Amino acid sequence: MAASSVVNDERIIRRIAFSQRLSRWDVKFSPYLYISPFIIVFAITGLFPLLYTAVVAVHEWNLIGGQGDFVGLDNFAFVLGQEKFWIALRNTLSIFVLTTVPQVIFALVIAAILNNNLRAKTFWRMGVLLPYVVAPVAVALIFSNMFADKSGLVNNALALIGLDPVAWHSQVIPSHFAIALMVNFRWTGYTALILLAAMQAISRDYYEAAMLDGAGRFRQLVSITIPQLRPTLIFVIITATIGGLQIFDEPKLFDQGGTGGADSQWMTITLYLYNLGWGQLDFGRASAVAWLLFLLIIVIGLLNFAISRRIASNQT
Repeated sequence: MAASSVVNDERIIRRIAFSQRLSRWDVKFSPYLYISPFIIVFAITGLFPLLYTAVVAVHEWNLIGGQGDFVGLDNFAFVLGQEKFWIALRNTLSIFVLTTVPQVIFALVIAAILNNNLRAKTFWRMGVLLPYVVAPVAVALIFSNMFADKSGLVNNALALIGLDPVAWHSQVIPSHFAIALMVNFRWTGYTALILLAAMQAISRDYYEAAMLDGAGRFRQLVSITIPQLRPTLIFVIITATIGGLQIFDEPKLFDQGGTGGADSQWMTITLYLYNLGWGQLDFGRASAVAWLLFLLIIVIGLLNFAISRRIASNQT
């Protein structure tokens, strides 16, 4: 009897020890199991194309002949030696500034307004998202007609107030402004809803204490709302940076040619990449442009991250 009880106790101890071990394994490995679908999909659709593009960028590669000889960094040297690449870089940075900065500012203001107790607030909150639902092709066609050089709606409005018409498709800055307006029209409402969701999570006690101290709405926005939105603002700025540097649809559809203007007035890097890849069928050089754009996004994204964190920390 004593021997059997000892054996049973050992079995119970082993079962407890094994269940405890399984519990520890569950705590350690189950989170990675839950996020594994995203990692797998990202590896297939994101990481693999990125690495494959790096391979293509160091070879002669065209659509018809496929992979050619290994050329090392010659494709990068060729791209960096082209004047059109630097024009595209200038246009991309110009449009990026005209889209990202106003988009974040206006989205913050719209979110602050929608955060108040408005009548039919659900209607207004859904209304700011409507431009995002509109197809980019439709937005580009409407705005390209509005900003037509001769008989566009904007130039007709300028003529009514005695101003000279603007060559929106012929000049550099006006074309960048028109394209940036298209981008901001589509994405400002979407960004505003992200900021609004973050504002809803801020405790109302802060605002009540500020109102007792006599702080107005603008002071509450600067001293309470913006510091509390620091993580969300960093996310919004980073995503706006990536989207602004990868802009393609609006410049492509701004005119019927789709090449970025007769003198490349609004040709962006992505449009230059498209013209190299599908216009000249040179996938090696197009992949080199893609990697240069990838590095540019990383550099500007890190700068934006550092600047936004510093500004937000100074607000607190």
